[in-house]
Amino acid sequence: MGTFREYALYDALGLAELMTLGEVSASEVVEAAIARAEAVDPLLNCFVATDFEGARAAARQAGDGPFAGVPFAVKDLWLEWAGAPHTAGSRFTRDMRHEADAPLAAAFRRAGLISLGKTNTPEFGITGTTEPARHGPTRNPWHRGHIAGGSSGGSAAAVAAGIVPVAHASDGAGSIRIPAACCGLVGLMPSRGRTARTLPALDVPFAFSRNFIVSRSVRDSAAMLDAVAEASLYGPQAPERDWCSGAMLPPGPLRIAASTATPSGRPVHPEIRAAFEQSLERLAELGHFVEELDIDYDWRRFYRAFGTIGSSQLAADVAALSERFGREPEDDEFEPLTWRNVRAGAARKGTDVIWALREIQAFTRHVEQFFGAIDVYMTPVLGRPLPEIGWLDPVAVDPREHDKRSAAAFPFTPPFNATGQPAISLPLAQDSNGLPVGMQFVGRYGAELTLLQLASELEAASGWLERRPEPETAA
Repeated sequence: MGTFREYALYDALGLAELMTLGEVSASEVVEAAIARAEAVDPLLNCFVATDFEGARAAARQAGDGPFAGVPFAVKDLWLEWAGAPHTAGSRFTRDMRHEADAPLAAAFRRAGLISLGKTNTPEFGITGTTEPARHGPTRNPWHRGHIAGGSSGGSAAAVAAGIVPVAHASDGAGSIRIPAACCGLVGLMPSRGRTARTLPALDVPFAFSRNFIVSRSVRDSAAMLDAVAEASLYGPQAPERDWCSGAMLPPGPLRIAASTATPSGRPVHPEIRAAFEQSLERLAELGHFVEELDIDYDWRRFYRAFGTIGSSQLAADVAALSERFGREPEDDEFEPLTWRNVRAGAARKGTDVIWALREIQAFTRHVEQFFGAIDVYMTPVLGRPLPEIGWLDPVAVDPREHDKRSAAAFPFTPPFNATGQPAISLPLAQDSNGLPVGMQFVGRYGAELTLLQLASELEAASGWLERRPEPETAA
């Protein structure tokens, strides 16, 4: 069997095309992915569990889906992937396993993807950095001293480092968009109810979390949406054409509102502001109508409601795990930040949760009116350049201080988990140290096609596909 040296240069659809044409076999592609993982994962800590022999066996029986034979990785958080260990980044879960695939996992398999294993995530996905006590930190392929983001940090680092071209990711407050921005990737969070589901508890009208992927190319995200979208009682209507071909069409002049206003009122870092202004200029050059315009709201009320629902759901998740394991967690089995959130959620009253749901509904209506006059809303993803490993450590940093630092680093993503709208992070700039800077684009509910068309246009204009990290030398 030959060595496929060019493996990391291709996106997922490019690899699938090579295999369809018979220029390379699925086994050669998977061996190249395994070799890449063995070379760089010890430097980055992307994976918490690997199944290379299972991947080799799957490659010998590659199917005929749009991504047949393409290597993949699964985030170790709340996606039931039959047979694989599932820790959710916690010592309490040990190595629980699921006997059957969730519908989304089954959709990924039908698409032909071959999993190499499970990727690192913070404990229960509750922070914007992947530094769990159980598995240790995932490092950024652009510079190993910096975070890869969270909670899909392991997946994002694996894609950016060229181990896999696409990987599963999920987003409850920014967990697709933040690591995509940190690692220089495309991070699409689809509309609520758009994709096949994971746990039944997450398939409800007010759910914040959505599951999809991180990718290097826009077309991979568009084609994956075609592969895993599913009609839902709570989901948006399907577009009149497929996303992959539709994404290649020009979006036409769009009305784009843009803002760097943070909920705290503090300005973003000057380097982020400079990248934002550079992006505004590029949008104008492409013929779009751009104006700076803020979403004006009582952000204290919004985040109080958002935190009430999020902590209540986490407490419910832990209660379900305790019932499954037949015991309560020990004091040393959760990180301090997790314990704080679990206890806060368990103390909530039903009236607290109902108030929070009503507040989120009011906020959603407010944003709906804001979008009445625009097509797309743009913000940065991060409020400051990439933090170094340890700055957001959920064990070493006091929970209150962690809250302050998280608010400064990630001020822009949670509102659109609440509203259910699609949003995408695009790697449009770099800071003075050469590290990625991502911009967030938010569309109307169900308008993924508009975001993908704009993303394709910006991809061609910015040339981000030519920029790749070298994790072996990025110390």
